Amino acid sequence: MKVVTGNKWEQFGDAVLFPEYGKNRGGLLKFVESLSGSETIVTASLELIDLITERFRKGEENVLVYSDTMKSLTLKEVYELRKYLDFDVRGGFSGEDAPVSVLFVEGKTDSKFFKAVIKKLFDFRESRTAPRNLKFIERVFERDNFDLLHRDGKYVAVIPSEGNSGVIRNLGNFLRAMDVFGFGVERIGVAIDVDEDREVVMASITGKLASFSPRKAGAFYLVGNTFIIPLIIGLPFEDELVDWKKPTVEDLMLHLISAEGLFEKLRPALRAFEESLGRKLNPKEVMYLALSAYGHWGNLEGFYELFVMRSRHRNIKDVLRRAGLMDSLRFLAFSER
Repeated sequence: MKVVTGNKWEQFGDAVLFPEYGKNRGGLLKFVESLSGSETIVTASLELIDLITERFRKGEENVLVYSDTMKSLTLKEVYELRKYLDFDVRGGFSGEDAPVSVLFVEGKTDSKFFKAVIKKLFDFRESRTAPRNLKFIERVFERDNFDLLHRDGKYVAVIPSEGNSGVIRNLGNFLRAMDVFGFGVERIGVAIDVDEDREVVMASITGKLASFSPRKAGAFYLVGNTFIIPLIIGLPFEDELVDWKKPTVEDLMLHLISAEGLFEKLRPALRAFEESLGRKLNPKEVMYLALSAYGHWGNLEGFYELFVMRSRHRNIKDVLRRAGLMDSLRFLAFSER
């Protein structure tokens, strides 16, 4: 199966030009069901592309060709770009480029933590418009699944990615999409929990980069002109009342609420819960208690963002420095000088 998008599709003389306009989903489904997998389909319909990739995403021979560059993605890559990044695989982005960083994080609580850090420490603000090299995420504001920040003509997109493997998957797919669709960003951060072994985490990043001919650039990597910035989260929080097992973004929050004095206020409640339950509380359970004690009636995501924004600069910087993240975040936010 070959799906063709872009403006130079006329060179595909054997292609099926599907008249998707006016077709309802039933009509699209019927058309997709009739395909054998040997056709070349020219289309500008994202719904049709989604249906075709759902059916034909297995097999390296099934590809989407962007006719403006004549480069291609496998339909599996298209499927993942559409599902996890809501990427507009029709291409044709317009407008002006700008300095852009993208930060892939594991989940939505992580994204709200890092969003708040970038806003608080580096004076970024939320943006409702995107430069050309981030046009594909303009639809984010309909889905509210990640954040776009700006300051002085520079942009940072913070994107949750469904766990460690999701961060690595999105990194690879995004680099592939930049090559195929002819756009670029200056910096890509990948924020991943250290789990059991920092070297294993770094190996997963370098393994994904291996097919892109990366070059070492100090603590970072270069793929073409794009810096890849690992942000490995690993700052254990040790306390007799907390059942700590492995590093997560909750640890950074625990260190911050401790620095801000909230953890000591929680200590009597934590001790009471420990005695009542017959066990220690895990970090996320502690965070729910902190949320309640703080008087925040939203979810953890909102609490993380609110608490970081109301915390002292020096305490946030101290936690990030001890976690080894401060310099990387400063570089990601174009604030290295």
